[in-house]
Amino acid sequence: MRAFLLLLILLLAACTATPERPEAAGAVSDARLNAIHLRIDAATARFDAAVALYEKGDITGAAEEFAAARTELRSLADECLDLPGCDVRRILAAQDALLVRQGRFLSGTTEDADPVDARETELAGEGDSPVLRAMPEAARTVAMLNGRDLSKVIALNEPVKAALEEWLTWMRPQLLDTWENYQYMRHLMFPAYQQTGLPEALLFGILAKESGGRVHAVSRAGAAGPLQFMPATGARFGLNRGGRFDLRFDPAESARANAEYLNERFAELNGSLTLALAAYNGGEGRIARLSGGGARDFWSPQVFNALPAETREYVPMVLAAAWLFLHPERYNLQLPAYPVEAVSLRLEREMSINELAVCLGQEGNPRGWFRHLRNLNPRWEAGNRLPAGTELALPSAAHQAYLRQCREGPMLALSRELHEAQPPVAPGRTTIRTSSGSHLVKRGDSLHSIARRYGCSVKTIASANSVRAPSYLIKPGQRLTLTGCTRA
Repeated sequence: MRAFLLLLILLLAACTATPERPEAAGAVSDARLNAIHLRIDAATARFDAAVALYEKGDITGAAEEFAAARTELRSLADECLDLPGCDVRRILAAQDALLVRQGRFLSGTTEDADPVDARETELAGEGDSPVLRAMPEAARTVAMLNGRDLSKVIALNEPVKAALEEWLTWMRPQLLDTWENYQYMRHLMFPAYQQTGLPEALLFGILAKESGGRVHAVSRAGAAGPLQFMPATGARFGLNRGGRFDLRFDPAESARANAEYLNERFAELNGSLTLALAAYNGGEGRIARLSGGGARDFWSPQVFNALPAETREYVPMVLAAAWLFLHPERYNLQLPAYPVEAVSLRLEREMSINELAVCLGQEGNPRGWFRHLRNLNPRWEAGNRLPAGTELALPSAAHQAYLRQCREGPMLALSRELHEAQPPVAPGRTTIRTSSGSHLVKRGDSLHSIARRYGCSVKTIASANSVRAPSYLIKPGQRLTLTGCTRA
C-alpha cells in the first residue's frame, strides 16, 4: 500500500512540472470528454472492488485491483493533459477522494468519522492528503473559494458560456436588478459569507438565480426568501426561530443559513463547488448518492444525465452570474455604484411602506425606493400602516427626501389619499354568492385580490385562515373563511 501511495505522489509531482497549454482552437468533442469521465468512474469502481477483495482476505487480488486503478488514473491524467479543454483537476479530485476513502478504510474509521478534520483537509488543502501535499494546486477548487480567485475555479465550458449569453441578453434586466438590490442589502448579507470564507461572487450568483434580490419572493413549491429556502431545510439551519416572522425572508439570516449549508456540502462532497450548488437546488441526498460522495464530478455523465433539467440548468447559471460579478468589463457589462448606506428612521406619524414609497418618489433613485424599503424591512407588510415611532431602515439617499416631503406637505397628503382609495367593484359583482361566507381559491387568485373582491382587509382574511405574513401564500383548492368581509 505504501508503494501505491509513493508511486501516486511521484506521478503527481511530475504533473506539477507540466506547463499549462494555451487553449487549442476548436471545441473538444463531448464524446471524448464523456469517455474520460466514464473511465474515471470505472477506476473508482475498481477501487471499490479492491476493498471488497481485501475484506474477503484476497490480498493478492486486492493489490491487482489497486494497481489497475492506479494505472488507469495515470493513463487518464496523460490523456487529459494532451486533450484541449480537459481539466486534469477532475482526475486529481477523484484520486484524492479515493485516497481519503482508502485511508479511512485501512484505519478502520467510517465515512462520518472526525468530520472536522476531514473538512479542514478538504477545504484548506492541508492535512494527510498525499495528493495535496504533492500538488497543492489540486486544492485550488476549494481553497480559492476564500477570495476573488473564484474565477480560477469556474471553468468556462460550453454550458457556462451558454448561461453567460442568457444573462447578457434577455436576462440582463434581472441581472441588473439583482445587482442593485444586492448593493442595498450587502451590509446585511455579505458578512455571513465573509465570516465563513466564501466568496461574494458566489453569493451574488445564487441570489441572481434564486430571487433576483427580492426578499419576499415565494416559489410555487414553497421556497421562500432571497435565497429560496424550503421550509424543512430552513428549519434545519435555524430559520424557524423568528416566532410569527419567517426568517427565510430575513436577508442576514438567510445568507447565514446559505453559507452554512454550502460549507456543509463542501465537507461531504470533496470540496466540489458544482456538486454543492447542485445539492442546493436538487437535494443533498440525491447528489451525494450520484456522485459517490464527491468522487464523481457534476459534469460526469453518471451525475449530470441523471439530474432533472432544472438542476442541470441551475449550476451553470449560478456560475455564469458569479463570473460576471467578477469580470463585468470583459462583457461590456456596467454595474453602477449606488449610495447604499442605510440609516435608521423613526416614523413621525402613522404610515405604511407603500405610502412612504409614494411620498419619497424617485429622488436619489430613478426607479423609486419601494423595492429597497421592502428588502430592508422584511418584517412589515407593505400595505399595513405602521404606528408612529416604528423604526425602519432607509437608504441614506432617501433620508433627505423623507425630511423634506414626508413629514408634512402635499406629497404626504397625496400618498395618504392614494393609500385610502378603494379599487372599483366590477358591475354585477356587488352581491357575491359564497358558500357559508367562504371562497374557494382558484388559480391566479391572491389574498390581495380576494380581499378587494369581498370588501375586507388582507390582514383580516389572513388572521381568520392562519395565512402568514408577509408572503400570504395561498394555493388553488384552499377554502378561505371570509370573516369581516362586507360582501361575503
